Amino acid sequence: MAAELPTTHRPIPATAGIGLRAPHFDQVLRERPAAGWFEVHSENFFGAGGRPHEVLEAVRRDYAVSFHGVGLSLGSTDPLNRDHLARLRQLVSHYQPGLVSEHVAWSSFDGVYANDLLPLPYTEEALAHLCQRVDAVQEHLGRRILMENPSTYLAFTDSVIPEAEFLDALAARTGCGLILDLNNLYVNACNHGWDTGAYLARLDGRAVGEFHLAGHTRRAFEDGEVLIDTHNAPVCPAVWALFEQAVSLWGPRPALIEWDSDLPEFRVLQAEAAQAGEIMTRQGRQRHVLAS
Repeated sequence: MAAELPTTHRPIPATAGIGLRAPHFDQVLRERPAAGWFEVHSENFFGAGGRPHEVLEAVRRDYAVSFHGVGLSLGSTDPLNRDHLARLRQLVSHYQPGLVSEHVAWSSFDGVYANDLLPLPYTEEALAHLCQRVDAVQEHLGRRILMENPSTYLAFTDSVIPEAEFLDALAARTGCGLILDLNNLYVNACNHGWDTGAYLARLDGRAVGEFHLAGHTRRAFEDGEVLIDTHNAPVCPAVWALFEQAVSLWGPRPALIEWDSDLPEFRVLQAEAAQAGEIMTRQGRQRHVLAS
């Protein structure tokens, strides 16, 4: 990795960003498209040098960048993976991203990793364990991280804390921020019968540092329909409505268009980012009028 990047991070603006994926690397470098910021998955840049770092070096010079991790397995009972954490710290130290984030989830057991982000039971024991791990990561990185709410398909019978309260407590005890993935919230609400309005009312919006917007898939089974967080489709109208509601409550935040498979042309992502930007601008104006 070269040593000519800015030595301090460029803050992520309260505008719409786009997830930067390999099929769009060449177009982004060639066209330098209008985009508020870009998010990358941290683990995709753990290797030394090569094409991924050439691209990220170039993008980082022109745009604010966020690192979103998927592999720390913070909810696991396995010891924290110190090699993974050391690589992340090296990456963060070099690129100085505006935001660093992970998930309220686990993905490893006894050193064996699943290719998925698995949910935690919402108990006091799980909360204390996760807080300890988040504290350790923030201390190791020397900075605050954001933690994202998960998508879930089954509910633990042992869970005794509503998800919004669990997230609030995590943020309050560790000082971390939250990513509110509104597609995950909608998926969970449909799968479990949650009231999304009550969820937003219960969550402390001051801890929310970023929104995620994505698409999902509906799957029919013998005993009913399940929504699956697949990140392979446009943001649906119900999730746009949730986004509008969240922005009206708390004001604009950085908002990411997250599309990870069945990638469309880059202009499709730009159009979704533009729609998110329009919602934030409109709601920002309304909040200003109400406050004046």
